[in-house]
Amino acid sequence: MTAFPYATVEVVRSGFVESVHAGSAVVLAPSGEVLAAAGDPDAPMLPRSANKPLQLAGMLRAGLSLPPPDLAVCASSHSGEPAHVRRVLDLLAGAGVPPTALVCPPALPLDETAAAAILRAGGRPERVTMNCSGKHTAMLLTCAANGWPLAGYAEPDHPVQVAIRAEVEDLAGQPVTAVAVDGCGAPLFGLSLAGLARAFARLVASAPGTPERSVAEAMRAHPDLVGGTGRDVTVLMAGAPGVLAKDGAEGVFAAATADGASVAVKVADGTGRARTPLLVGALRRAGVHAAVLDELAEAPILGGGHPVGSIRLAGDAWE
Repeated sequence: MTAFPYATVEVVRSGFVESVHAGSAVVLAPSGEVLAAAGDPDAPMLPRSANKPLQLAGMLRAGLSLPPPDLAVCASSHSGEPAHVRRVLDLLAGAGVPPTALVCPPALPLDETAAAAILRAGGRPERVTMNCSGKHTAMLLTCAANGWPLAGYAEPDHPVQVAIRAEVEDLAGQPVTAVAVDGCGAPLFGLSLAGLARAFARLVASAPGTPERSVAEAMRAHPDLVGGTGRDVTVLMAGAPGVLAKDGAEGVFAAATADGASVAVKVADGTGRARTPLLVGALRRAGVHAAVLDELAEAPILGGGHPVGSIRLAGDAWE
């Protein structure tokens, strides 16, 4: 194993290093061996939306059954584009569940074009356009499939959350380190970065037809439904076939390759813009060399609407 104190991402504007963001990261071989690590990948952390594929696998194990495109949107942090919202509404209508049953907070779409269109039409923030509405819809549908009460489905002791937690712990190979409340109001199960990476490896390495593999295949087949237009997670999976990836708030990103290698990263100060360069470096250490990594390795810094710098991995520790 190669270990580094921390992986760092620098923001360079007009040749001046404006800020530096430190992060932890881990790269696992298909065997589970740690190939490289930075920071403290065994420390407890909150994976945020990077947990969604794990949560969805737990719901499939509990009896949820959906076609691949719907699975992709249920594992998503979608941008609220029309294709995303239609699927959420259709899923709820098909199960006879009203959108008012969602407990995720109302929000405008993440996608600026979609948000502007809603505002121009006199619309307002809605629960179905919130980026976690796919996950919440899956939770409601799992309750309906089992005859569990819809009310209180986001409480940690509700049967659907108990089932999800059991799957998260099984996939990660460790007990949940903490139970918090995510931004969408659902339980947030804490893990280590190493546990998160192990879980992603399990998703891609499980046998075809299993809940875990079904989630992985759905997300890889429909990256546009997992994120949205121009989103890093969508661009990555579309440009590197076989890679499963999911982003999360507060600087989290996790991914696994088709052969079962896996990575997970966490930016210490929670800066979202630093997580993708850090993930790119980890994926390169895992043996991924797709051209899309060059595209995502640096994000431009604009000045007056023109590129004047970039956000990039500092040094060569992960190259």
